[in-house]
Amino acid sequence: MSSINVLIIGSGGREHALAWAIAASPLAGSIHCAPGNPGIAEIARIAPLDVSDHRQVAEYCRAHAVGLVVVGPETPLVAGLADDLAAERIKVFGPSRAASRLEASKGFTKDLCRKHGIPTAHYERFMNDEDALAYIDRHDVPMVVKADGLAAGKGVTIASTRREAADAVRSIMSGKFGPAECVIEDFLEGEEASFFAIVNGETAVPLASAQDYKRIGEGDTGPNTGGMGACSPTPVMTHEICARAMEEIVRPTIRALAGMGTPFRGVLYAGLMVTSTGPKLIEYNVRFGDPECQVLMLRLKDDILTLMLAACDSALDRVSVRWWDDAALTVVLATKGYPGDFSRGSEIRGLDRARLVEGVEIFHAGTACENGRLIANGGRVLNVAARGNSLAEARERAYRAVDLIDWPHGFCRRDIGWRALVETGP
Repeated sequence: MSSINVLIIGSGGREHALAWAIAASPLAGSIHCAPGNPGIAEIARIAPLDVSDHRQVAEYCRAHAVGLVVVGPETPLVAGLADDLAAERIKVFGPSRAASRLEASKGFTKDLCRKHGIPTAHYERFMNDEDALAYIDRHDVPMVVKADGLAAGKGVTIASTRREAADAVRSIMSGKFGPAECVIEDFLEGEEASFFAIVNGETAVPLASAQDYKRIGEGDTGPNTGGMGACSPTPVMTHEICARAMEEIVRPTIRALAGMGTPFRGVLYAGLMVTSTGPKLIEYNVRFGDPECQVLMLRLKDDILTLMLAACDSALDRVSVRWWDDAALTVVLATKGYPGDFSRGSEIRGLDRARLVEGVEIFHAGTACENGRLIANGGRVLNVAARGNSLAEARERAYRAVDLIDWPHGFCRRDIGWRALVETGP
């Protein structure tokens, strides 16, 4: 097969990790990224595109002979970028607008689960605060209140009191997260994990598991964030649990979408709660997780570009997915103040020293270059990732690299991987 030029859509650590993995493929020609970041610019050409202008993206693809577009974040998918590029006969790794409803609408996904018997928490949907508040008064806490639409990982409240639940409902109904609609569901007991599959139509191939650390504070305290770190694999996702997740959750979902005339193509990310009775779906995402993608790319033994092309060409039944036995862990360095108000423009030094630690890769997220200096330009700024023979070794390497980075305005959690390490031991 001849080489293929690739355009990656996105600017975060996930997209840097994808660019890094794609660049290692013998099939990769030129790699482009829009809007990209300084780390991605070291391995790809930054494309000056407004990714919300789908015609402009298509014209760029034709001008640069792009053979595959890889869409990293959810927003362009929900906006129909994959549909518009497919209409121009441009190959896209990522689901259609209709299939992206799995992430765009919590209510849509919960209704699909109810109709097709997919295990998930009991729930109700609400489009006004009066009915939602009345429901809260009738039900026990804890309960989970979710904004129906996209909320960058911040639209979920695990309410331990009815007042917390009511406050969450009022916040959602104020339009803070877009459409004034919410889902209230029962609280599930268990351990959270992330499970990924690569999908085309009714064919799905399991990838691997990971565990994301969403809370801002150590010991999983404080508000939710976009993710403060991740590790892979995670002991709670045993072979049996992974098999059940595929058969009871992933495959019924993709069959349902295909039956609706909206087949799914791309990566399907199931956020799971592993309960005493087995895995239950918390939510779906229609793309790689961030920061889970970073640890998955470190562990992937096979060629990610080959897998993406197989999904696009309906050839998933002819590929395998193999993983290194090593564990991987990533730590997010964030600007002080995140996920609340934070400043931009502080200088970051020492990345060259940190990269010398064995097994370490550093993926940029919210960074920029200014007068030759690397500066922070977002909330989540860097992903310091490492592989090791064990999770403990990967963690030690990642934090050793973190400590070599000179950035007084940044912070990180110091306990990423703790749940998995408790289960496996040092």
